[in-house]
Amino acid sequence: MLSKYDVTIGLEVHVELATKSKIFCGCSTAFGAKPNTHTCPVCIGMPGSLPVLNKKVLEYAMAVGLATNCDITRFSKFDRKNYFYPDNPQNYQISQLYMPICRNGFVEINTCAGNKKIGIHEIHMEEDAGKLIHDEITGNSYVDYNRSGVPLIEIVTEPDMSSEVEVVTFLEKLRLIIQYLEASDCKLNEGSMRVDVNLSVKKRGETELGTRTEMKNLNSFKAITRAIENEALRQIKLLEKGEKIQLETRRWDDVKGESYSMRSKEDARDYRYFPEPDIMPIVISNEWINDIKYKQPELRDEKMQRYIREYSIPKYDADIITSIKHMTVIFEKAVELGGNPKKVSNYLMGETMRLLKERNMEAEDISFSPVNLVKLIKLVDEGVINGTTAKEVFEKIFNEDIEPIEYVEKNNLKMQSDESWLQTVIEQVIAANNQSVCDYKNGKERALGFLIGQIMKETKGKANPAVVKKLLLENL
Repeated sequence: MLSKYDVTIGLEVHVELATKSKIFCGCSTAFGAKPNTHTCPVCIGMPGSLPVLNKKVLEYAMAVGLATNCDITRFSKFDRKNYFYPDNPQNYQISQLYMPICRNGFVEINTCAGNKKIGIHEIHMEEDAGKLIHDEITGNSYVDYNRSGVPLIEIVTEPDMSSEVEVVTFLEKLRLIIQYLEASDCKLNEGSMRVDVNLSVKKRGETELGTRTEMKNLNSFKAITRAIENEALRQIKLLEKGEKIQLETRRWDDVKGESYSMRSKEDARDYRYFPEPDIMPIVISNEWINDIKYKQPELRDEKMQRYIREYSIPKYDADIITSIKHMTVIFEKAVELGGNPKKVSNYLMGETMRLLKERNMEAEDISFSPVNLVKLIKLVDEGVINGTTAKEVFEKIFNEDIEPIEYVEKNNLKMQSDESWLQTVIEQVIAANNQSVCDYKNGKERALGFLIGQIMKETKGKANPAVVKKLLLENL
């Protein structure tokens, strides 16, 4: 059934910008404050209050536009989008319909069929609404206006994607672009990146697109993947039964794994847009655009190629490290301090990723100093500690950012190479493991590894593995 249909997907991606104050007033944008403490007459829509555009919002929007190959609109304006909802204090939202700040861009992604350009129809600036909080016990609803007026950009793509894989690939790349620009942290779980999926299906070979639906409440890539799969199948089943697809907005329930209808899909005319009378038009000079271009940082694709070229690390390593911006900061600082690039990479890709997963942490929460990582690598290189001990010490660095040299000294973790001491331990292990000794002498090489492991266990991991192997072979 699926093979008879084509799926067409376009996205509306809302991104909260990383400004310290809101888009039209000076209230804080900090996440997690007590309800209604970051508010003022402007962001709660009091009569007579006047909005003033935050210049940093405009610069972030331009930066994202340039990084996604958009044209910057030299003469731009704001509009009023009129609608009533309890979390919208003014009964309208200040947005951009007629003259968005960016147009006609693209983001190139890698697919199984090769590179593909996903068109960016436009990027516009707007203010966020408040947040409704529903109390399931009392049945009451409350509104928190802290988020009202937080600056957003909305990135509207062309309907160029045809699968959930392409959608997630595009979103991962878009998120990295914005994170590298430091325009937003793009945390889906905190709502600083929100994705609406517009999806339609049509019979294969037809040229006219089918009726689309819009899905909201998608706060993870996993939810986006499931929602797309579910909605495509739902529409196909309806068409197979001869029924029509309704133009509507649907809400995805990730717990139940299904979507349900919220309302019929609004058109622009339903919002009665008109030019915002309280905000002057924006005129952008070529000099300003060139200044934004000059300040653009090295983005992920360029950084990955540079890592391979300058540090001679494998493409796999470069791909993993550059997929997390904060990881690149640690890597580059550690290498700058004298750390071997490959060894620094190994710690980041191995132990660091393992500990992040175990503790359910984000990479942005890493707090250890690259200085202490470089010192740890040096302790191993100089033979002061072995690899097993290094893992133990690194975990302390990860948790508490301890100074590794002092920690090794204080806890007596230095590697032991005293042959007379090791000889005694080896003789005890051989005496206690006659079967393994016989197995080794009968050609079972794995038995040697077992015996070395027993020796390391007896020495609490402090023995020099090279000396242990040499002495053990001599004894055997």
